[in-house]
Amino acid sequence: MLNDLEKKVVAAIQGDMPVSARPYREIAERVGSEENTVLWVLRDLQQRGLIRRFGATLRHQKSGFTANAMVAWKADESTVDKVGQKMAQNPAVSHCYRRDSHEKWPYNLYTMIHARDRETCRELAKQLSRQTGVNDYTLLFSTRELKKTSMVYFEDELDTEE
Repeated sequence: MLNDLEKKVVAAIQGDMPVSARPYREIAERVGSEENTVLWVLRDLQQRGLIRRFGATLRHQKSGFTANAMVAWKADESTVDKVGQKMAQNPAVSHCYRRDSHEKWPYNLYTMIHARDRETCRELAKQLSRQTGVNDYTLLFSTRELKKTSMVYFEDELDTEE
């Protein structure tokens, strides 16, 4: 369970961070706390495993990465976790997921890769294949983005009258 301050901090760090020299001070002011307290809460939530990671989202289309592909891999069940960890370390991979395979869809590991063009996506997939020994894969290229949002938690915890 999260206490009231923890919920407010989680609500405040969702979405855009303040662009300033002291963004955590601004967040602290917003939640009615001190900057050091907010930093302590964030470290504690991370240590407790409630926050996995904290990072920025790059709008890849605006930065020149116009192609992306979900690569579906058929990895051996005995090595799928090890292969997934290796793939996840590749800088071209933004997402890496393990899923159960099915009779009509044998793939059990998925990576999202981004590049400047489709051919580079194909080359990146070949490199991942060589590095991991997984040769059975297919690329699913994105054709249109229909929705892209992050989950929002505790949005009613903050006073929205600003």
